Amino acid sequence: MDSGAGKARSKKKTLPQEDPHPPFDISKALRLVRTLIKKYKEPVVTTYGRHKNRPAFVVLISCMLSLRTRDEQTRAASARLLARADTPRAIAALEEREIEELIYQVGFYRTKAKSIKNACQALIRDHQGHTPETMEELLKLPGVGRKTANLVITLGHGKPGICVDTHVHRILNIWGYVETKTPEATEMALRQKLPARHWIEINNLLVTFGQNLCKPVSPICSQCPLGALCPRLGVKRSR
Repeated sequence: MDSGAGKARSKKKTLPQEDPHPPFDISKALRLVRTLIKKYKEPVVTTYGRHKNRPAFVVLISCMLSLRTRDEQTRAASARLLARADTPRAIAALEEREIEELIYQVGFYRTKAKSIKNACQALIRDHQGHTPETMEELLKLPGVGRKTANLVITLGHGKPGICVDTHVHRILNIWGYVETKTPEATEMALRQKLPARHWIEINNLLVTFGQNLCKPVSPICSQCPLGALCPRLGVKRSR
């Protein structure tokens, strides 16, 4: 008898092991978030995306004001500035000091006043007063980075794009949907794997979610409907 063959026949079959970290169900998560955030106030930039007149321009201005600023301050400053001047020519005609006085509540208001005036001058000089629709042209404007450009493209022009702010970057890493170090790296990862139907909405959903429930320092996990779904990667303290 061939003892080697006998040993081979006696070996038990190895069953495939269950993946301890199955792929995160992003569509289910966003569906839950979509329902949850209905009770919260939406980001001011999203509100301006529905502006009847010149939505791309008012999205541009409100987003430039929003950088490193709380939404309440952004909302107030945007309302004051756009009530005084709501076209590139009107804002460019203002003195820089006057813009500062209108937006003083936002962080770095002097720097932002200069950038906004310069951006409006560039729109007049290079684009006949129109707000560009492409990433390349938007990034040429003073004070405009990828986050602002993506919001103008998506909310202002209704074209495909993925805006990633710090909330989006942070939450998607907590979920394990991406493993990235920077918002820009998160954007590039999402362009490869996020279903296109979620591109435009993901920023609004996760910013609102992050501002009200999945907060940066201590997320309110005890009230989160994603409890069974979320692996809470990197979360050291929660409520």
